[in-house]
Amino acid sequence: MRYNEKELQSLAKQPAEKADELWMKGPKKGSVLKKRLVKLVVNFLFYFRIDEEEPIGALLLEHCTLTQEDDNAFSIHFGEESERKYFFKCASKEQCGEWVEALSNASYEFMRKSLIFYRNEIQKMTGKMGRYWIPVQFPH
Repeated sequence: MRYNEKELQSLAKQPAEKADELWMKGPKKGSVLKKRLVKLVVNFLFYFRIDEEEPIGALLLEHCTLTQEDDNAFSIHFGEESERKYFFKCASKEQCGEWVEALSNASYEFMRKSLIFYRNEIQKMTGKMGRYWIPVQFPH
């Protein structure tokens, strides 16, 4: 998928839902753990060299699998490409749990399902869709 680099850099500078310095290892063979500033902004996970303003990479958190590896580590891989795995090590079990929860809720698909769920709950409670309810169609 292609992205406009300036738009991504602008998005990376937006306030983050979550940001921490984590140890990170990319999917390349021979890759080693490196300390990175990791920022979650909407459904993108940006990573930066410590003390640098521009991201060195971004992961679009769609169609990915999030796995808690141990008490303070998790990984992300995409589709059927289990070898394309990004590994993250946190400072504590609590920090890892916070990241896993935040990342689990960050995908567009999760937001779409949440919208549908809450729209249905409102309809059940009120018996109607609402006066100004606009149906939302999402591409699959």
